[in-house]
Amino acid sequence: MIGRIDSKIPSGPLESKWENHKFESKLINPSNKRKYSVLVVGSGLAGASAAASLAELGYQVKCFCYQDSPRRAHSIAAQGGINGAKNYQGDGDSVHRLFYDTVKGGDFRAREANVHRLAEVSVNIIDQCVALGVPFAREYGGLLANRSFGGTQVSRTFYARGQTGQQLLLGAYSSLNRMIGTGSVQMFPRTEMLELVIVDGHAKGIVVRDMVTGAISSHSADAVVLATGGYGNVYFLSTMARGCNVTAGWRAYKKGALFANPCFTQIHPTCIPVSGSYQSKLTLMSESLRNDGRCWAPKKKGDTRKPSDIPEDERDYYLERMYPAFGNLAPRDIASRAAKMQCDDGRGVGPGGFGVYLDFRDAILRYGRGTIGGANISETEARARGTEKVKALYGNLFDMYHQITAESGYEQPMRVYPAVHYTMGGLWVDYNLMSNVPGLFVLGEANFSDHGANRLGASALMQGLADGYFILPSTIGNYLATVAPDKRPTADHAEFRAAEENVNTQTQRFLSIKGKRTVDDFHRELGLLMWDLCGMARTEKSLSRALARIPTLRAEFWENVNVPGSGDSLNVSLEKAGRVADFLEFGELTCLDALERRESCGGHFREEFQYTEKDPEVQSGKVCAGDVKRDDENFCHVACWEHAGDKVKPLRHTEPLIYEVVKPAVRSYR
Repeated sequence: MIGRIDSKIPSGPLESKWENHKFESKLINPSNKRKYSVLVVGSGLAGASAAASLAELGYQVKCFCYQDSPRRAHSIAAQGGINGAKNYQGDGDSVHRLFYDTVKGGDFRAREANVHRLAEVSVNIIDQCVALGVPFAREYGGLLANRSFGGTQVSRTFYARGQTGQQLLLGAYSSLNRMIGTGSVQMFPRTEMLELVIVDGHAKGIVVRDMVTGAISSHSADAVVLATGGYGNVYFLSTMARGCNVTAGWRAYKKGALFANPCFTQIHPTCIPVSGSYQSKLTLMSESLRNDGRCWAPKKKGDTRKPSDIPEDERDYYLERMYPAFGNLAPRDIASRAAKMQCDDGRGVGPGGFGVYLDFRDAILRYGRGTIGGANISETEARARGTEKVKALYGNLFDMYHQITAESGYEQPMRVYPAVHYTMGGLWVDYNLMSNVPGLFVLGEANFSDHGANRLGASALMQGLADGYFILPSTIGNYLATVAPDKRPTADHAEFRAAEENVNTQTQRFLSIKGKRTVDDFHRELGLLMWDLCGMARTEKSLSRALARIPTLRAEFWENVNVPGSGDSLNVSLEKAGRVADFLEFGELTCLDALERRESCGGHFREEFQYTEKDPEVQSGKVCAGDVKRDDENFCHVACWEHAGDKVKPLRHTEPLIYEVVKPAVRSYR
């Protein structure tokens, strides 16, 4: 293994670790910073903010993205908001409460020190974004508005209607563009990283393919930063953009970087249900909708009546019943499993019974009655006024739902069902966000560090911007100060030539197979297999079946895939082939990780490990039957997987999770 598992968590009290670490970190003279080169792969919130911030400090930066513009990074798809412990509502929020909510929400499977730092930095992120001109929603008097998200009992989420990610990315993009204009950042759009280059045990560059011309080229630097997002598309159907992939992270893994907790996948409870086998992706309905929408299912099994024909006493508001303290704002993993339970019980709605209702009827009336004179107007008028208020809060989300389903969420409940949305696992990093490979840094969703086994809503944007704007710029100097910039290898070094040769060989292998099945056909089969056997619920039997089936599917892929066209021009099938080939390997690691983690925690639900009616925790009312049951004695650690060679079982290492302030306890939302 390159390097070692050393989290480099600073000593001292939790609340002062980050400030002390910044002070004790190595500095680089401003004139010397200009001598260092950094490659940033990815231009979403984490990548764009990191590239802009590093360039502002004086480093020479190259930024790569496979989209035609950084503005099209998947970060724009985030809808509901970004958390910040400002306590503007005076409802008891604080840095410590955000820290605690995040650790608890992640089911005590995240690093305490990293999470506390994230909570600290959240306050600065909001100020930074406001300064950049992000149009956060404001109250009537002009103050920034907040709303609530799952797993919390305070309002700490800042938002820009239902398009917060897009607005935040435009802010980061403006900073990036400024540095591109000064020449401090070179931007490489429509360029995909296909190989990581290691020289003398350090990450010193990447090999990329120009997706328009097909040209293969190398770029050397003093450090490489991966901000390439998550791997949820291993399931084929997810809320992620179709281009989201694991390739950059997988290239790093196969060069020695540890992959941490790959089985920690988040299922989002409110997505538009699958409508047919022709679909290539799913659409998220923001968690912010659960501020006002109520989740319910018919009490009667097989009830096919219209929702408006089902009386109130025949509706089961299951989240409010099961988790009364948090109600419809229960965390995502819990809300997803609860929805699945209703459908498994035969009380699902819509085609195939794969759906539950998200109903705004009561919220619309409440908002209408809350207007001036609203207490004395007719119900029809109150609903008209309430609809306008809901439009102001969530209008674009309702428009999106209508365009996809041809149904009005104002007039009848939305139909929603859980779907893959985010991945908490990722490349292992230490407190400085550096992997075990010296010089390789990993940011945002691409790393594992902050969310444990379940991410709370509105925290993805927070982590991406924290890593890019505030953490990496403070910690990268600890590594760069130890390397001399004049010792950087050039792109004609033997390791770069070998990496380019590997890429060219792989490309020609794809093109030469001339099989009968498309890349999408293989991807769809893998995704269905992963969803059925390693999805919302996993068992030893299902995971063993997956581990037996995936190698067979992978072997067939290499014998029977058809990739038309050539490698010296635009070739979307070739791009997909590389990504799916990596998914076919990564999917096996995901299932192996899920099999080896013999407990349930957060989004990792092993059916063998759940609370039952016989458990005292259920009888006392702390948890519900069917909630996840952790094993802190044996699995309170990060599972770190090391590549041991092709067709060889990877090695499993562990990093113990030590809690000094928050003690692991039964995770109760009742």
